Amino acid sequence: MARGRLRIYLGAAPGVGKTYTMLAEGQRLRSRGADVVVGFVEPHGRRPTAAMADGLETIARRTLSHRGALFTEMDLDAVLARSPQVALVDELAHSNVPGARNAKRWQDVEELLAAGIDVVTTLNVQHLESLNDVVRQITGVTQRETLPEEVARRADQIELVDLPPEVLRRRMVHGDIYPPDRIESALTHYFRVGNLTALREIALLWLADRVEEGLQRYRAEHGIVALWEIRERILVSLSGGPEGETLIRRAARISARTPGTELLALHVVLEDGLTGVDPAVLDTQRTLVESLGGSYHQTTGEDIVDALLQFAEAENVTQIVLGASRHGRLASLLRAGVGERTIKGSGPIDVHIVTHEEAAGSVVVRLPHPIRGTGPRRYWAAWVGAVMLLPVLTLLLTVLRGHLDLSSDLVIYLLVVVVVALVGGLHPALFAAVAAALLADYYFTAPVHSLAIERPDEITALVVFIATAALVGTAAGTAAQRTYQAVRATSEARALSRLAAAMMRGQDLTALVEQIRENFGLSAISLLERDPESSPVPRWYVVASAGERPPEKPYEADVESPVDDNLTLAARGSGLSTEDQRVLAACAAELGLAHARGRIAGRSGGTDTFADAERTRASLLLAAGRDLRAPLHTAEAALVRLRRRRADAPAPEEAQLLDAARAAVHRAAQLVTDLDDVSRLHAGALDLYLRPVDLNEVLGAALDDLGPGGHSIVLHLPEQLPDVIADAALLTRALTALGADALRHSPPDRPPVFTAEVQAGRVKIRVEDGVPVRGPELGAAASRAPGSRADSLALRLSRDLAEAMDGTLETTTEGPAFSAMLTLPSSAPGGSATSGRAG
Repeated sequence: MARGRLRIYLGAAPGVGKTYTMLAEGQRLRSRGADVVVGFVEPHGRRPTAAMADGLETIARRTLSHRGALFTEMDLDAVLARSPQVALVDELAHSNVPGARNAKRWQDVEELLAAGIDVVTTLNVQHLESLNDVVRQITGVTQRETLPEEVARRADQIELVDLPPEVLRRRMVHGDIYPPDRIESALTHYFRVGNLTALREIALLWLADRVEEGLQRYRAEHGIVALWEIRERILVSLSGGPEGETLIRRAARISARTPGTELLALHVVLEDGLTGVDPAVLDTQRTLVESLGGSYHQTTGEDIVDALLQFAEAENVTQIVLGASRHGRLASLLRAGVGERTIKGSGPIDVHIVTHEEAAGSVVVRLPHPIRGTGPRRYWAAWVGAVMLLPVLTLLLTVLRGHLDLSSDLVIYLLVVVVVALVGGLHPALFAAVAAALLADYYFTAPVHSLAIERPDEITALVVFIATAALVGTAAGTAAQRTYQAVRATSEARALSRLAAAMMRGQDLTALVEQIRENFGLSAISLLERDPESSPVPRWYVVASAGERPPEKPYEADVESPVDDNLTLAARGSGLSTEDQRVLAACAAELGLAHARGRIAGRSGGTDTFADAERTRASLLLAAGRDLRAPLHTAEAALVRLRRRRADAPAPEEAQLLDAARAAVHRAAQLVTDLDDVSRLHAGALDLYLRPVDLNEVLGAALDDLGPGGHSIVLHLPEQLPDVIADAALLTRALTALGADALRHSPPDRPPVFTAEVQAGRVKIRVEDGVPVRGPELGAAASRAPGSRADSLALRLSRDLAEAMDGTLETTTEGPAFSAMLTLPSSAPGGSATSGRAG
């Protein structure tokens, strides 16, 4: 059976119209005679969306029970049994309720496709697993339901459903997306213009990459290798010189002229992979490229032009921007410059040569400088130079035999020896010195064309020449080696500093690994971690990788650099020298630090997840409180009316039950109110207005809130009680909760006692149960009781309210008595204690 086709309607955010468009497509297919059914559609209460489903056959959902609640999911078996041509399945990234056949809805869709059923579905870009971290950084929301990107990549057709952020927010205000109670929160959090714009750009770029992948696949299937200038890609070549910023800005201006142009910057590192330029300059230029919307790359090659053109062909570059040569005219005559060679080998790629302040304007001849020491290439180049230069020079001196004497000939030979020493070091220089002496003896000393020497002064001259040449060669070779070592050490330090700087900028492990691969010219590299639990056969996991076919096990690599017992850096590529392996080990150690830092950040993310869960719990408590408050008030009012109806001759037992029921309902309503206040207080949603408050008025309001019913409370208050700094409403709420708690635990014949006193600029209000107790005096240090009453909801609410007003609440238990002391700042600091009065 042929596999069904998958079509995805992709959106940047909820409300852009994905489900509506999917249903409209279903109506269109149905009008053309296709067999279309609705497997699962979630209109979210949006009337236009629900209306678009009218007339389409809908498969009844399957009901599942989970944790005592009922949920509905798509009935996969029913859809398969119905076997339509097209099935409409909403929300591809949805997680099914436990108990369903598959954990994810995309797995249900895979079964439909395998059965030959075409599927039309919807997806928000933030649910793609590869973009989850990016979306969380932008919106602050972690998406729990994710879809593996490979599933979306396999879709036969992906269509973007798009709305501008302003239009989407307008739909939100009109109530077309969320219910009224969620609109304000959504507009100020997830649906901010910046969030919607960023999500829209992510969706557009992701879809553009999928289109690019399809195009490249088409070119490969049809064997098309010619350049297709579908999208302008401009590559600027950076040598690490000061002209780089000029080239970058020029390339950016070229890029800005054509919408959709991609800007790339490339720095080629020669031979050993360690750049000899100032890393600070490259870092500055890299920052400039990224600030202009481009991307920075680095590659290694033996020849700048070859590496540049290979990169350009691989990236389908359409234009290359180069700087004008800094070499003089004479040097350009001796060897073609980078620009000229790039133009010759660029083929259909346009090449721009940009002038700059560093371009050469005069004839300058520069001798070879031993930047990289006497490596193998320079060593053999010196041997070849000595073999070729000495015969040519001898032929030239033979022509000038009548104009130069032996001493002049030897000085000219000495110049060649010095050049050979500078290029290749000691051994080629000694060979050149001996060969030059023999040539001078054979061609320029009597008898000519013989190694015999007649004059003693000529023997002395040749001996001195050989000694001088050997000494000069030794000195030049040693200097070149020391220079190489110094430059090598500087390059190593720069490479490590660039890696450390990238770590400080927060680049992820993949980018750091790619930077190491580019620095050392490796074909592939992986950071591998061993599972410490796997024994005796080790199990390795790829933490980060770069390049083609990166090694997945240490033994698959050409070079390995362990970080610790469980972490190693494995690489494929040409064999590295001992010095390169030493630098690679240092880079591996820095990667280990970056990996450890990532784990710490992950734990921090777990803490954020816990905080999100706490916020969710608080919001659920608030919602539950709002839902329970109305039924409880209704129940209490019903009990009051029922009690009044039977007030004439109620049975004693029935009246007692009604009173107990009313008290229980009232208590439950009070608990809901307390729970609501605690949740709002912890969520920061409780308004706070601190000002001087008359404690007598607040106590009166608290007694009124306790309500009638024959309650007795004893008050011991000073004659002159200063005002307290508090929020009047919150303080009344706290004292009411303390009074109600004390009344519930006091005997009927012993009412609770409220005592107030001023000490050290603070007012202390003590609430005691009506039980005799011999304990510490008022103002003594109180200790919080470990019992359950001290942690009750009423005490918890009072304590939180007190702390919100810069006060404290401490509880004390001694024998059967319980007391709570509320301390608040006084508006008249430094007041002294005064005598109390009973009321």
